Amino acid sequence: MSLPAQARVVIIGGGVIGCSIAYHLAKIGWSDVVLMERKRLTSGTTWHAAGLIGQLRASANMTKLAKYTQGLYVQLEEETGVATGCRWCGSMTVALTEDRKEELLRQASMARAFGVEVHEISPAEVAEKYPHLKVDDITQALWLPSDGQGDPANITQALAKGARQRGAKTFEGTKVTKIHKDGARVTGVDWETEAGDTGHTACEHVVIASGMWSHSVGKMAGVNIPLHACEHFYIVTEGIDKLTQLPVLRVPDECAYYKEDAGKILLGAFEPVAKPWGMSGISESFEFDQLQEDFDHFEPILEQAVERLPILAEAGIHTFFNGPESFTPDDAYHLGLAPGSENIWVAAGFNSIGIQSAGGAGMALAQWMDTGEKPFDLGDVDISRMQPFQGNKRYLHDRSTETLGLLYADHYPYRQKATARGIRRTPLHEHLLKAGAVMGETAGWERANWFANEGQTPEYEYSWGRQNWFENQAAEHRAIRENVGLYDMTSFGKIRVEGRDAEAVMNRICGGDMSVPVGRIVYTQFLNNRGGIEADVTVTRLTETAYLVVTPAATRLADETWLRRHAGDANVVITDVTPGEGVIAVMGPNARNLMARVSPDDWSNEAHPFGHAREIEIGYGLARAHRVSYVGELGWELYTSSDMTAHVYETLVEAGADVGLKHVGLHAMDSLRIEKAFRHFGHDITCEDHVVDAGLSFAVKTEKPDFIGRDAVLKRRETGPKLRMVQFRLRDPRPLLFHHEPILKDGKFVGYLASGNYGHTLGGAIGLGYVPAEIAKETDGWSIEVAGERVATDASLRPMYDPRSERMRG
Repeated sequence: MSLPAQARVVIIGGGVIGCSIAYHLAKIGWSDVVLMERKRLTSGTTWHAAGLIGQLRASANMTKLAKYTQGLYVQLEEETGVATGCRWCGSMTVALTEDRKEELLRQASMARAFGVEVHEISPAEVAEKYPHLKVDDITQALWLPSDGQGDPANITQALAKGARQRGAKTFEGTKVTKIHKDGARVTGVDWETEAGDTGHTACEHVVIASGMWSHSVGKMAGVNIPLHACEHFYIVTEGIDKLTQLPVLRVPDECAYYKEDAGKILLGAFEPVAKPWGMSGISESFEFDQLQEDFDHFEPILEQAVERLPILAEAGIHTFFNGPESFTPDDAYHLGLAPGSENIWVAAGFNSIGIQSAGGAGMALAQWMDTGEKPFDLGDVDISRMQPFQGNKRYLHDRSTETLGLLYADHYPYRQKATARGIRRTPLHEHLLKAGAVMGETAGWERANWFANEGQTPEYEYSWGRQNWFENQAAEHRAIRENVGLYDMTSFGKIRVEGRDAEAVMNRICGGDMSVPVGRIVYTQFLNNRGGIEADVTVTRLTETAYLVVTPAATRLADETWLRRHAGDANVVITDVTPGEGVIAVMGPNARNLMARVSPDDWSNEAHPFGHAREIEIGYGLARAHRVSYVGELGWELYTSSDMTAHVYETLVEAGADVGLKHVGLHAMDSLRIEKAFRHFGHDITCEDHVVDAGLSFAVKTEKPDFIGRDAVLKRRETGPKLRMVQFRLRDPRPLLFHHEPILKDGKFVGYLASGNYGHTLGGAIGLGYVPAEIAKETDGWSIEVAGERVATDASLRPMYDPRSERMRG
């Protein structure tokens, strides 16, 4: 079969991911699907995968994708006649510490919320299911009976055959050597076969599914795909007499997983400090290759395993395997349309969960490519979350030493990455450290999450209970509720949209009305055609032809990409101006008094009402004061040129000494906003959450003649919401909420929390979550499941704190 001169899509990479994408595109009716693999199918990393197939992931939609994968593999063998080796033997995860026990119990609650069958089982029940295992130190275990394992190579071959049966073409021994582009569009690829033939295939789309080669293939295409290969170790024993089928077993406290296969045991590891590989590139001849053994590196895992499973001591080692796997900076894979491109798609960086993710990822990307819109929220894995600097090779090398091990580390709430830090710093970085700041990282930005008291060690002490900064957060929270606090929000994304057509473009993209006077601030959303929320921003009209879009730090690139894709050929210039301005928030009932001490301008409500921005003098400098609030109190965000930010900060701190000004971190900001029931993009509102259901219909102005999502908003206003966002407060002040805890009404599961934090003013843990609209107004019979315990809960459609927003508008 000769390679075609024309294709609708060229998929680069013949591992399980590329074959899944080919299968799903062909299944939904795409013709001219072409997959090119440089060597043989599976020959990169798929062939040596452990083949574990689990359902429960860290979010509802990632779990949905994993469940889809399992269902696909069940029917794939019958459809194609290729044996997939899938066995639904169940899986167990065991805890050896109290902290891990809490994590597993919370995971079990989450599984129930997501519709995954899960059972908490005792050590004795573990021993029944895994009779060779030492269980006397197990503190908790989970049993997921529908999990299993499969043969990665055969699964891939089945997907490839299923794709070919529907007309797709797969070409082995065919390397893509060049990607041709016209502006932001790929027009075709050059290729070379192992036989020495060369050619060109024109195409409408390219998918980069090249595994650990994706970073370099991305560079060939001019797109950023941050990932790095690490060495991944496992051993396979000799045959063990009378060894019967066993469940998949994970012992994360010992960094180990086990599976029985054909009377042997495979023991694999996710060690705390990984070994990056391939820093100088990957050999041109790499195919079904193994890396050099490093028994010393693996030995500590093996020693614990022999104690955990004594039969290992009696069985010889048949295979010591070391093979590469690719890992991303945040342990989530990359999926979707690459920023800066119109037709380059990415599916790569699967962090050792490629087999259990391949079916769902292929289905989701195929639907996205077919319709041009994400089928549901894929924010966890959307490639647009990655920042440009994250393609830096040294950064990827150093971060990957940590991310492999984090797969089995304790997944404490608020856990911060430890490697490759300090990349993006605000002008106040050193000032805040001197004030006791304990930094966290978001999108590379170092941000003050909380402030240590004098004599307190400025470091996190992680746990599932009240961490060592809980009282610090409470004091910072109270400062803003009762007096005045200051926090650094320089990390805000700031995107300037300027030009003759700026107003028309912004009115087309935003749900709010952008035809406002200069100086007006509009809280608004970018909507998709379904009425889902693609971005949650404020837009300030700076001049007749210029707007400033302020976005969360983590979504700046995604929001800028959305603006560019929908601006078309309008006369506008879109510029990321994030580094050019610092932002200092001054919030609290005493904020007006403080501002009057540092500025000669009039700070009265009449002179500067809520929702307006104006130029001011402050200290010896200048700033632009935005009267907005994400914490529900009177206050201003002060935008200063970066060269003046430190001076403005020093002026405020000096003047604030007399009024009790307190430094505040972002943990407190989050607890303040959740008391006010302000939504958090990525948790409470996503592209699949309808703006009407989210309770944000007030921000959408359908009087405008045309904007993205208008018809969907009008329709939902007619039918009424399907879901409603409800605020919950635990009546018991002791338990903590984070997110994904199940919501129950009269003892039945009706939803799960999108976000959670502690309400230090309301006196209990607060959560936000969607429930069916028909029960949302009811006030009795609510509870939240926290680590298996059901806690009585108050519920309200209106914010429990200052429901009329009188404090921030006063």
